[in-house]
Amino acid sequence: MTKIADFQRGQIVGVRMADANVTETARILSVSRNIVSKVMTAFKREGKTSLEKHKSSRKMKMSERRTLKRIVREDCKTTPPRITAKPNKHLQDAVSTKTAR
Repeated sequence: MTKIADFQRGQIVGVRMADANVTETARILSVSRNIVSKVMTAFKREGKTSLEKHKSSRKMKMSERRTLKRIVREDCKTTPPRITAKPNKHLQDAVSTKTAR
């Protein structure tokens, strides 16, 4: 969908709900008829005027994996207990030696 401000999307919905047709709404708000149509289609289908998407992915605790990879790259002959000892000094949740393998 076209990138316009959420506020302007709300204005489009408001003007359309006040019984203005697509052409009148586009003229009043100085946007294209295509934008008005797309915003109203999204509003009717999903009931929203915002482009914001809900982020459902789990937040990463820390870049544990990257940190471990960096430690291993620095000293590739080190043992798993030594690898995990370095980040465990600074982490609340300890890294397992199984993770380091």
